[in-house]
Amino acid sequence: MTAMDPLTSAAPQPCCPEFAAVSRRGLFTGAVALAGATTLVGSAAVTASAASATPAPAVLVVLSLRGAADGLSMVVPHADPVYYAARPRIAVPADRLLAKDGMFGLHPALAPLLPMWAAGQVAAVHATGLPSPNRSHFAAMEEVEDADPGSESRSGWLNRLIGTAPGRSPLQGFNMSGGVTPTSLFGPEPTMSASAVDDVGLPGEDEWDHGERRRSLRTLWDHDRSPLGRAMRSTYEAVDTFGPAQAAADTTSSYPDTDLGKALAQVARAIRGNVGVEVFTVDQGDWDMHAGIGSADGGWMVDNVGELAGAIAAFLGDLGDQAGKVTLLTISEFGRRVVENASQGLDHGYGNVMLLAGAGVRGGRYYGSWPGLRADGDADLLVTTDYRSVLAEVVATRFGASTATVFPRFSPEPVGVMTSL
Repeated sequence: MTAMDPLTSAAPQPCCPEFAAVSRRGLFTGAVALAGATTLVGSAAVTASAASATPAPAVLVVLSLRGAADGLSMVVPHADPVYYAARPRIAVPADRLLAKDGMFGLHPALAPLLPMWAAGQVAAVHATGLPSPNRSHFAAMEEVEDADPGSESRSGWLNRLIGTAPGRSPLQGFNMSGGVTPTSLFGPEPTMSASAVDDVGLPGEDEWDHGERRRSLRTLWDHDRSPLGRAMRSTYEAVDTFGPAQAAADTTSSYPDTDLGKALAQVARAIRGNVGVEVFTVDQGDWDMHAGIGSADGGWMVDNVGELAGAIAAFLGDLGDQAGKVTLLTISEFGRRVVENASQGLDHGYGNVMLLAGAGVRGGRYYGSWPGLRADGDADLLVTTDYRSVLAEVVATRFGASTATVFPRFSPEPVGVMTSL
């Protein structure tokens, strides 16, 4: 695919029982409490070998928009007449859009990203998604994050990515949401999960411990060559290696006072500590807007988009001398229908938009092949770019990794959104 030709307040509760019944935040809280620790080793830490982290040559931050964000509101196809006909009450007016070209424009709440868009640091790829529709939140999340349909292997694409790099430190993959590791990081490579940089530590270790816990662990495990011994050494050595991140300045106060702002502030702090993390996962929710989406002047969509843009802008400005190696992308399990429903919301759809920002991004442009909108039948935005093609381009250009290893049985098509190594 090539770049498009420029001529051509409080949010309501989610409506989907599967999405509302068990929130990811609830899962995280329960997992941390169950583990009895603020630092959790990844899903398969028993296979880990002890390894010290080394500075990562490239860092990828994957920001998941949980609940199915409406890409047609974030990046509006203002030149497609069906968009305005299908959304008489919730459409974003064309004269309010930012960075307009002949087809698309950015939601006005994305204004914090406009300077970076103009500087070529932010881009959008439209009509992306799974190879076939999946309208179940959790099933689609798992399918997107596994990125290997039909496989019986329990490993996510980010776990496979860090598996292509030397060293098996849990620090290579880090879930900065705390608790449960997302499917994308699940697999044989060890990973870590915490809610904040200062939460990384050994359970029970405090100022009264005087190093006794670490000495005890080393006595128990330093000479144990079993898989469990290797896992334990990998864990406490990774915690020791994380010190420079904890010594880095905490700039949370310069971010939006939101969950996403706080999480990205912690990611930036870890990156500035240069401790060897290669991939981070971060969540933002909730985007499950079946009702009460609001208008361009305010409401649920404006709040979410504004939170997203403000947090990303603060993050990109907070990286210091590490900015040249950090790429961020957004992904959501699926998009939403073209036609608004009676409750001024949008039901589950198919195609969506992905935003990319930072190092290696050919920014200031819209990418993808636009299929046109229809208001009849399923009224979905069709997918013309498999989301894995976008991810594969990031993997190949930023990490030099084998896309065949990270995305088995998939042949990516060129998108053009990333520069080559």
